[in-house]
Amino acid sequence: MQLKLGAGTLGIALFLGFVGIPNWVSSPSNVGNIILSPVFWPYVLTAFTGLIALGLLLAGWRMDASATEDVQNQTESVAASGLRSAGLRSAWLRLAGLAVIMVLTMFALPRLGMVWTSMIVFMAAALLFKTRHPIVAVICAVIIPLLLYAFFAHVAGISIPQGNFVRLP
Repeated sequence: MQLKLGAGTLGIALFLGFVGIPNWVSSPSNVGNIILSPVFWPYVLTAFTGLIALGLLLAGWRMDASATEDVQNQTESVAASGLRSAGLRSAWLRLAGLAVIMVLTMFALPRLGMVWTSMIVFMAAALLFKTRHPIVAVICAVIIPLLLYAFFAHVAGISIPQGNFVRLP
């Protein structure tokens, strides 16, 4: 599984890096700061995607045949015990919960703004997917949107949509 995911992800990263971004992301040549260039962040995300792909490929190559047999045996025993249908039901419920979160996000964005809505959505998604690290999730849900707002609004000079009720400086 890791080999297939890694190969697919690496293919996407290579496509974005060599075809997608150069051909479809326009960038003026007179941008003074590389961080403010419209192609900088897409290339950074593409590089991270490529690194993740390489990690998946490495993990797939390191998995030996006995580990594959163990996974198949576990899958067969889970299916035989009826737990698979319960897990499938749980997965569909999480998917439905995520759909509800997305619809609520659409309604919350104009009222609360992008920063506050992002905080709430991140926390809701962390609760929905039952994170093992809820304190870290709450900290990230608050700090990351605030840092991104501070960078884009005060460093890059790009206005971030504010809500009708709460405004950030």
